[in-house]
Amino acid sequence: MSLTDFRNQPAASQNVSLHGATLRYGSALLFENLTLNLLAGQTTCLLGPSGVGKSSLLRLIAGLEPLTAPTIFTGPEDTPGKNIAYMAQQDLLLPWLSALENVLLGSRLRGGPADRMRALGLLESVGLAGHETVRPAKLSGGMRQRVALARTLMEDRPLVLMDEPFSSLDAITRMNLQDLAADLLRDKTVLVVTHDPMEAVRIADRILIMQGQPAELREVPVAPNPPPRDPASRAVLDAQGDLLRELAAIEVPG
Repeated sequence: MSLTDFRNQPAASQNVSLHGATLRYGSALLFENLTLNLLAGQTTCLLGPSGVGKSSLLRLIAGLEPLTAPTIFTGPEDTPGKNIAYMAQQDLLLPWLSALENVLLGSRLRGGPADRMRALGLLESVGLAGHETVRPAKLSGGMRQRVALARTLMEDRPLVLMDEPFSSLDAITRMNLQDLAADLLRDKTVLVVTHDPMEAVRIADRILIMQGQPAELREVPVAPNPPPRDPASRAVLDAQGDLLRELAAIEVPG
């Protein structure tokens, strides 16, 4: 099978924006009056120190955190959590379902037809051919993460949110799946949280750094050429070095 065999008719992507977003956890103010703009059909990578609020921002867009006034959300159906695919840091696989059944979970929950052949193709593409009937307890952490990635790609939504999607994978598998995701998500609006500067430099159309308390966002330059970029190219290595220096210069509250 080719990668095009796994792609449905593309759902139209669109710009997504948050204006005036504020989020507190107890007495901690993560961000206040924050503005985020995601461009249609582009992948945006979000980096920053641990605990600054990157995952919380994803959860807000995913509808897993309440919006507070005067936040304005513009995106799929103009409601957070609607018509999106969300891949959390934890794989969230259902332990009583097989790998294949977990990939098909969205269709099952919606009561719609299940494209079994596409699900099988995606499992093959993430290196899990032959593991379709295996339950999560029998899979390694990296294999579980690959099932979760296949499930996310299976949803084929216009807005895709991914939180450290390749963090449990070895370097070569990570690079291969970055290439796969970049191909299958080319027509989507994508936001990826990552701690890996090389990952961001390889797959991002835009790179944002989140920093401060309350947190703010700033955009930094990306390497030339469209993603996924060659990790061995001089331009990509230089961009990685520049991004590392940007991140190292951030003052983390102690």
